[in-house]
Amino acid sequence: MYSKTLPAGIDKILWSETKIQRRVCELAAEIEQDYLKSISNKHPRYQPIVAIGILKGAFIFLADLIRAISVPVEPDFVRVSSYSMGVNPGQLHFVHDAKTSLKERHVLIVEDIVDTGLTLSFLANEFKKRGAASIKFCALIDKTCRREKEVQLDYVGFHYSGDAFLVGYGLDYEEMYRNLIYIATLSPSAIQSSS
Repeated sequence: MYSKTLPAGIDKILWSETKIQRRVCELAAEIEQDYLKSISNKHPRYQPIVAIGILKGAFIFLADLIRAISVPVEPDFVRVSSYSMGVNPGQLHFVHDAKTSLKERHVLIVEDIVDTGLTLSFLANEFKKRGAASIKFCALIDKTCRREKEVQLDYVGFHYSGDAFLVGYGLDYEEMYRNLIYIATLSPSAIQSSS
């Protein structure tokens, strides 16, 4: 339980720990049902879902999500960046790549927040090249106000149409606030004071 006094820089709580956990369980049930349908008669060789969390923001969400799914799940992680020597501005590349072979596997990409859509589009293209049997997207938050690339999200925890900076439950601002048990908006003054 969190105290009534919010940490410095937090404007307001959007989703409480209770709401987040309830929604994670609902998403897990949807994913499990869809996966069980897809393997019913079509895939005699049963393999776990490969759930790939996008670091760093999705690590808490992924951990809670896969613990709520009762069918076997194989977790893995990627980290993507657009900043590196020898990489054109806006061109994405892997800082950390998945270690699991994705050939003929059902892949669930797990993201904390979908903003521009560029990362998910990049990952979908990369994983198709690796021969994934299917690729689905699960996002904790679909933040639509800055979308540049349309992506079809299969599972969404919460929709957010505002433009505030969101923190908590894995989401950070300059590596702070990830440990909050809720998701909140960061006050503009907290962003200005650090720049």
